[in-house]
Amino acid sequence: MTRTSVAIIGAGFAGLGMAMALRRAGRDDFVVLERGASVGGTWRDNTYPGVACDVPSHLYGFAAHPNPHWSATFAPGAEIHRYLSRVAETEGLGDRVRLRTPMLGAEWDADAAVWRIRTGGEPVVADTLVLACGRLTEPDVPAIAGLETFPGPIFHSARWDHDVQVAGRRVAVVGTGASAVQLVPQLARVAGPVTLFQRTPAWIVPRGESTYTADEQRRFAEHPGELARLRAELYAEGEARFASRSGDAGAAAAAREIALAHLESQVADPALRAALTPDYAFGCKRVLLSDDFYPAVASDAVTLEPSALAAVEGSTLVSTNGTRVEADVLILATGFAASQQPYADLVRGEGDRTLAEHWSSGMTSFASTVVSGFPNMFVLNGPNASLGHNSSVLMVEEQAAYAVRALALRDRRPGSVLRTRREAEEAYTREIVEAAASTPWVTGGCRNWYVDARSGRLTLLWPGTVQAFRERLAAADGSEFQMEHAPVRGARGEES
Repeated sequence: MTRTSVAIIGAGFAGLGMAMALRRAGRDDFVVLERGASVGGTWRDNTYPGVACDVPSHLYGFAAHPNPHWSATFAPGAEIHRYLSRVAETEGLGDRVRLRTPMLGAEWDADAAVWRIRTGGEPVVADTLVLACGRLTEPDVPAIAGLETFPGPIFHSARWDHDVQVAGRRVAVVGTGASAVQLVPQLARVAGPVTLFQRTPAWIVPRGESTYTADEQRRFAEHPGELARLRAELYAEGEARFASRSGDAGAAAAAREIALAHLESQVADPALRAALTPDYAFGCKRVLLSDDFYPAVASDAVTLEPSALAAVEGSTLVSTNGTRVEADVLILATGFAASQQPYADLVRGEGDRTLAEHWSSGMTSFASTVVSGFPNMFVLNGPNASLGHNSSVLMVEEQAAYAVRALALRDRRPGSVLRTRREAEEAYTREIVEAAASTPWVTGGCRNWYVDARSGRLTLLWPGTVQAFRERLAAADGSEFQMEHAPVRGARGEES
């Protein structure tokens, strides 16, 4: 058995960010449990052709680890994976990260005031549990009649099968979200033909992709102040985008015109343009960035089926419009289980209640980080901690800093347990509901993964700017916790 002060689940941006925050606070007694074979999270798992970030490279990284050598304005996925591996190495986290060690279950032991974590190997006992499992980790495979009858290769974009040859084969892609928009242009170059099943079109704006020259990278490395200024500019641009994404009438109208002009400039066929034009408010769904998706769809290599895939009859794919398409390879770019986090079923808090049960009508929290009924536990990248306008890494860093402050508060009262007050969680949830009430995420006329269908609440996105999030977490004064004495424990975490 491993006995530790803090157990962090996941070694993506959130998990590594938490480990770094603990180290900088002088807390070295922690372990990171990672189910994969390397650090990196979603950037390890997603290896489909064309995978890249849609946040500018120099903003999509830790403040303490600027990278002057990003190759492009929007980094490829493999490059981000390598970046996270370098961060873990630079921070000396190798001996703290346990790879191929999944969390199979975590139970709060009220008698000993510890978390008992099952891994399939050596169990872990921790005073504090940090869930940094990510929100885009478990592929969402839709229930499609007859899917199991498809005779050819079938896989999710996040579980790309590199052994499957797509060149010259009839490939069908289901979905038009961020992954599909990156993937389809790559397939169009080699596969033939490609059929794209579109349930709902996306608002797409120009990406403006460019590469950084060797001279630029050298200049960034030699003049860190210049790199810091660039990051500050990118941050300010991101904060300014919040207005168009959140429903400001003028900003949304201007952004909508940019998207429509982009579509018109790249798709000549009026009928195809109409099929690719959303009928919901700008910002209601995730706004996508691409310069090559529309040209690919408009080319002879791709056929757009403007309806969802309804059924599979062997190698025949049937759309809700009744269109029948023959395919050799089926790729599901259908997103992730985001609003209902799979790890929630594995975590049991007070009263033997699972986190999934606590979140049965949608995720809730205080400060997007702590949850009532789950003492000494923090959730990073969970409820209302995502963004649609800026870098999510900024949010992770704020959450990790908040968690460290909460642990320091607990230290000032030796033997105490951090219990989030139910009233604090309910009040914070009301804040979110009120802030989101008039936004396009809730009222924009689309179905998105930001809102939990069970309650109609915005549960993924933070309905404000990064600066507003910083101020909200900075305002937390500890009154959100009910501090209670914990039993005195022996060396193995048992009550003595």
